[in-house]
Amino acid sequence: MEFIFLVIIALFSGLIGSLVGLGGGIILVPATLYIGLNLGMIPDITPQKVVGLSVVMMIFTGLASTLSFMKSKTVDYKSGFIFFIGSIPGTMLGAWVNKGLDLPSFNLYFGILLIILATILLVRDRLKPVKWFVKNGVKQEFTDNEGNTFVYGYPIWFAIILTFGIGFASGLFGIGGGSMMVPAMIILFLFPPHVAVATSMFMVFLSSLVNSASHIYLGHVPWLYTIPVIPGAYIGAKLGAALNKRIKSDTLVVALRVILLLLGIRSIIEGLLST
Repeated sequence: MEFIFLVIIALFSGLIGSLVGLGGGIILVPATLYIGLNLGMIPDITPQKVVGLSVVMMIFTGLASTLSFMKSKTVDYKSGFIFFIGSIPGTMLGAWVNKGLDLPSFNLYFGILLIILATILLVRDRLKPVKWFVKNGVKQEFTDNEGNTFVYGYPIWFAIILTFGIGFASGLFGIGGGSMMVPAMIILFLFPPHVAVATSMFMVFLSSLVNSASHIYLGHVPWLYTIPVIPGAYIGAKLGAALNKRIKSDTLVVALRVILLLLGIRSIIEGLLST
C-alpha cells in the first residue's frame, strides 16, 4: 500500500515541481513524512531518509523538465551553470548538517522557510521591481512567442553567494532549491516567470547530482522506496512541463504562493505539536 501512495505523491510532486519550478521536494518531503509516520505506513522513515529520497527523485524530475523546456527554448543555460557552481558547496554542507536534525526541529524549520518564501511572493506585486541587480550585473534578453522582450540580469558574485545559501537549504531540507531560486530570479533578477521556472529546473537537475552523492555517502537514501518514486516523479515532471507552456505567468506565481503557504503552515504545526 505504501508503494501506491508513494507513486501518487511522486507523480503529484513531479507535476507541481515542474509546473512552478520547485523541483518537487517541498511536496514529497512533508507528504512522505505524513504517510510514513502519521499514518504508520513507513515506521522506520526519518527526516534524513526522506531528504535522501527527495534529492534522488529530483535528479529525474529535473531531467524530465529540462528536456521538455529545452524544446520551448526557455532554459537559460549560462545562468543555470553559474547558479549551479554557487550551490555545490552549499548542498554538501547542508547534507552534513541534516544528519543532526530530529523530526520536530526539521518540521519547524522547514515550515518557517516555506512561510518566508510564500510571504515574499505574496507581497511581490506590491513591491517596486529591484532593478539594482540588473543595472549592476550581467544583462540578458529574452523574447517570448508574442514578441515581448524582457531584460534581466544579476552580478555574478551575488548570484554565487545567494546560490550557496540556497544550496545549503536544499541539502538540509531536500527541496531542490527551486522553491527559493524561482522567487529570487523573478523578484531580484527580473527573470520572466517561464524562463525562471525552466532555468530553475535545469539547476535542480545539476545540483541534485551533487546533493544525491552527498546523501548517498551519508547513507540517507532508502533505495527500496526509489522504485515507486522515480518513475512517478519522472512522468509527473513531463506533465508539469507541458502544462507550464499553456498557463499564464501570473497563474504560475499564484500557484507558487498558495502551495508554499499551505505546506509551511502544516509543517510548523507538525513541528510544534511534536515537541
